[in-house]
Amino acid sequence: MDKEKIEFHVRGLLEAIGENPDREGLAETPARVAEMLEEVLEGTAYSNHEIAGMFGKTFAAENGGAQETVVMKDITVFSYCEHHLALMYDMTVNVGYIPHGKVLGLSKIARICDMAAKRLQLQERLGRDIAEIISEAAGTPDVGVKITGSHSCMTARGIRNASSRTETRTYIGEFKTRKDLQDMLE
Repeated sequence: MDKEKIEFHVRGLLEAIGENPDREGLAETPARVAEMLEEVLEGTAYSNHEIAGMFGKTFAAENGGAQETVVMKDITVFSYCEHHLALMYDMTVNVGYIPHGKVLGLSKIARICDMAAKRLQLQERLGRDIAEIISEAAGTPDVGVKITGSHSCMTARGIRNASSRTETRTYIGEFKTRKDLQDMLE
């Protein structure tokens, strides 16, 4: 990430909206924004494959694990909408997968969700990214992801519908056709 370029453009943005970027409260804002963007968009630096490698710590599943389903609910993440650079917040992610011989460490599921969200995103793509990463990291074709969240491009601007929530579901493998698996994510 080019923090110098970000600082330059943030300074220009402040000028463009009629602010004085040299006044006391704004003098360090370009640098602070560059630091913030480096942190909240960290996932931009990695492909889905690289994230799967970073958080792919697995353990042998009991009895092969083929009859079990692992479900983790209410993983909290936030992201930024690529259309308006607006915050997507109060997001919860529910993830389920059927182990095929190995299971992911539980913290790795939450870390995968967090890192995939640290990109300019669309909620629909975030679900696909998480499913793809979990599938690769856990070595399973059977993954379901449900995301519910608020989008400030809907709640704070435009229509300003503060109570609106968006739900998306991504199913791959067995989750595509099995309602019992889909229901586990509710």
